[in-house]
Amino acid sequence: MQNVPSNWFMEFVTPDTIQQFAVKDILYYGKSQYQKVEMIETVAFGKCLILDGKIQSCEGDEFIYHEALVQPAMTLHPNPETVFIAGGGEGATLREVLSHNTVKKVVMVDIDSEVIDLCKKYLPNHHQGSFDDPRVELLHMDAKKYLEETDLKFDVVIIDLPEPIEGGPCYLLYTQKFYEMLKTKMADTSVFALQSGATIIGITEVYLAINNTLKTAFPVSIPYEATVPAFGGPWGFTLNSTKLDPRELSQEEIDRRIAARVTNTLRFYDGHTHQGLFYIPKYLRDMLAKETTIITEDNPVFVPGI
Repeated sequence: MQNVPSNWFMEFVTPDTIQQFAVKDILYYGKSQYQKVEMIETVAFGKCLILDGKIQSCEGDEFIYHEALVQPAMTLHPNPETVFIAGGGEGATLREVLSHNTVKKVVMVDIDSEVIDLCKKYLPNHHQGSFDDPRVELLHMDAKKYLEETDLKFDVVIIDLPEPIEGGPCYLLYTQKFYEMLKTKMADTSVFALQSGATIIGITEVYLAINNTLKTAFPVSIPYEATVPAFGGPWGFTLNSTKLDPRELSQEEIDRRIAARVTNTLRFYDGHTHQGLFYIPKYLRDMLAKETTIITEDNPVFVPGI
């Protein structure tokens, strides 16, 4: 066989299954103040960001994850002007938020400035210059602390953080107390979206616990999922609000809002896709109905060590 790479990146998808990626180039390998950081270029998915051994996003399919995370929330809000982003170091979440011409101000808080600097350098196709947009205020601090101290209220909140890992920097942003506090930074028409963990069979514990906890804080809390190939399967998200329900928007209304607001060409999300996102499979609905775990600071939930 010709041109077969000799290097492979291996990631555990579950404790019992792995996926491997043929590596063209290792762009960076090191450790920030908070986490292990790798940047590699793969044959199948292009350049990828890896934190603590887990793929965060890859050039080839990041548009699926980032449009699924951002666009339903931004489109649901009738006129999103102020947006808060926690995490999102690649800049692609910021890119999707800024694609809405209604946006006047974005506060993005990511504690790890080293990761953002690396993403600026190595992942230009992700951020596409979004960090330089004058509407953006970029802060390097604890997102929880920022929200606790700010007097601002936001139309849309996007939490784009890694799954809660024991010893990691962000597990306290998945607790009931955090969600209750976050609600005070939102108006009645505000919308909050987050990635809520893997929905891959065998590793749904975090997803189920996060969604059950969100239901205790938000009157409208709707789980959805999208398949992200580089993640090894389907991935969970949750859209939350005091009064706005994404399932009540028609396909035609979503397409109308996209046409009126969005300046980028979307590759994943439109009115037709929106309808399907919220039809999660029966096994997940059944498990969510039975879930009883509520995540607190004294009773956190972590991704299993693999």
